[in-house]
Amino acid sequence: MVGGGQLARMTQPAAINLGVGFSVLAKTRDESAAQVMSDPMIGDETSLADLRAFAAGCDVVTFDHEQVPPEHLRALAADGVPLRPSPDALHHAQDKVVMRARLTELGIACPPHRIIKSPDEVPAFAADHGWPVVLKTARGGYDGTGVWVVMSAAAAAEPFRADVPVIAEERIDFARELSAVVARSPSGQAVAYPVVESVQRDGICVEVIAPAPGLPSDRAVEAQRIALTIAAELDVVGVLAVEMFETRDGDLLVNELAMRPHNSGHWSIDGAVTSQFENHLRAVLDLPLGSPAARAPYAVMVNVLGGLPGVYPAYRHILARDPELKVHWYGKTIRPGRKVGHVTVCGDNLSELRERAWHAADYLRGETDE
Repeated sequence: MVGGGQLARMTQPAAINLGVGFSVLAKTRDESAAQVMSDPMIGDETSLADLRAFAAGCDVVTFDHEQVPPEHLRALAADGVPLRPSPDALHHAQDKVVMRARLTELGIACPPHRIIKSPDEVPAFAADHGWPVVLKTARGGYDGTGVWVVMSAAAAAEPFRADVPVIAEERIDFARELSAVVARSPSGQAVAYPVVESVQRDGICVEVIAPAPGLPSDRAVEAQRIALTIAAELDVVGVLAVEMFETRDGDLLVNELAMRPHNSGHWSIDGAVTSQFENHLRAVLDLPLGSPAARAPYAVMVNVLGGLPGVYPAYRHILARDPELKVHWYGKTIRPGRKVGHVTVCGDNLSELRERAWHAADYLRGETDE
């Protein structure tokens, strides 16, 4: 797996259980996954030489992020390296212009959008779609970066400084955000996890509820159908997360794609028969996929953003207070707003589960001492 972040770290236990040799290309020995690996390769995913050296020891190469340069991916593919997902598939998660064009071609609804070349073109888009306007850089955005909500052309200069294409999108008055996570193997087998509600704050996911409460069954099936269609049409291998807006009229609009394990699927470690991490490995190795079914009526996952510098006493408290709580720590240096871990609880009383999960996350952040 190229990338040494928390996604690679959470993939390692699945590899151990499957009896699969698992290696990572990490930037430093202190990265999340490198901390728990016996022999990680230390290198830079933007260096073709490092990528080639890493791939030489692998049967299959997959990814825990989308930041590998596309030209390097194509060079590896030309070398005969099995890349899953392929460069052609991954390109749709790397470039929003490419993604929006392909989804539109497939008849999959997205927010109204337009490529714009300068801040001066923003008012014309707003004349058709209203203020505020959402501006997104086509490449390089992650966890709320690369996205701006602007009210005027004067406020629209920043996105163009990255020297990449910029997309203007209508700001959708949505009821909530949903995520449909699926896994697909090279042989075409695919499974769909329950559609979840994803709660965002400042562009960062803070809470996931599985399944999305109150979502009509036909709408849930439609969301899964959309995700499975995208996976098949783009020939995705591995996990695909499709982030969607559910509008107040009940329509579904695709917002983002991720071709890797995704934050909205972390609940599956403790709440599903087969976690997204295990199914990602099964898929890229073309093994039969595991059941994505939920183990309980509800699972609630809350991200820990930042936290107490000396976390161990808080850790002891929340584990003693709630023995059924599951805590996952990423081994990252703590700083405000950074995802450093998550907590998950499963059961049948949704309001109680949310209270328990948020209490634990708040206690780890030092926002409550009860």
